[in-house]
Amino acid sequence: MRKQTPPRTGGRKSGGFCPRAWPTSARNETKGKPPMTQAYYSAVLDHPLDDVWSLIRDFNNYPAYIDGVSESEIEDNRRGDEVGAVRRFCYLGNWIRQRLVGHSDDQHSLTYAGLEAIPYPQDDGGPSPAPTRYQGTMHLRPIIEGNRTFIEWSVALETEPADAERWKALFASWIPDWTDSLARTLARTRPRSR
Repeated sequence: MRKQTPPRTGGRKSGGFCPRAWPTSARNETKGKPPMTQAYYSAVLDHPLDDVWSLIRDFNNYPAYIDGVSESEIEDNRRGDEVGAVRRFCYLGNWIRQRLVGHSDDQHSLTYAGLEAIPYPQDDGGPSPAPTRYQGTMHLRPIIEGNRTFIEWSVALETEPADAERWKALFASWIPDWTDSLARTLARTRPRSR
């Protein structure tokens, strides 16, 4: 199958170039919905809630805090905090589209859903799990002692039952990496005085 190269347009960039799109064969064409499984991770970030929220609240700000995201743009000139906005971003050389389905400045949370099912990364050459659809939520809470932030990041996965554990394990390894990337960005861009 021929890879498509999306047009380079405006949007946020973090260096690098994203040359290819997810293959269209990765889309889930099943009629019925498989059961959901969930990957969950929580951590304490050594930064005030307002600092963390100001970095992640803009749905288009992914390149600023997720290593491996080289560029991002919001389609149709919508705002990065507007429910319904679609971001198109390049992660590790693959184009991904997600819709912002929930956003609350009061609750310091945002929820996004993948618009296409994503394929399982190639691993040992054995049979790969079927592509999965997903919905993720990032929720921040203040920790009064030390003026820090508690982050919860969960991803609900719509997978075939036989594939659920492999997908859950994969996201359970990715989410801590993404959270660590966020923590490194905060330490670099918003250093705390001791």
